Amino acid sequence: MKNNPKITGTRYVLAVKDLAKSVEYYQNQLGFKTDWAGDGWHFLKREKFYIMLGECPDDRSAFETKNHSYFAYVDVENIDALYEEYQARDIEILAEVADKPWGQREFAIRTIDGHRIMFGAKNSAD
Repeated sequence: MKNNPKITGTRYVLAVKDLAKSVEYYQNQLGFKTDWAGDGWHFLKREKFYIMLGECPDDRSAFETKNHSYFAYVDVENIDALYEEYQARDIEILAEVADKPWGQREFAIRTIDGHRIMFGAKNSAD
């Protein structure tokens, strides 16, 4: 019997221009903690959300890629509490928390590097 492959998680690899500034933002604004750091890289996590930041000072920023800068859709429990947390921390919110016709409650943010993240939860009304 052949073993079938199984995806057990994801990690998002992001290029940033100023690694120290971006790490500070992920830690102080978004609530991430360092998992590992070294050689121009910094790995962070918040619960099951893993980010791998790599310093690329000479590359184009995510701001320049416009809508292509969306990189993650993150499933969340207690989405309204996370939304309120990020509002209080003055995070750039691109889309206010709202119920969507596809059965999700969602909001979107943009990081200081221009990367966009959508957070969602199954709508409790469904």
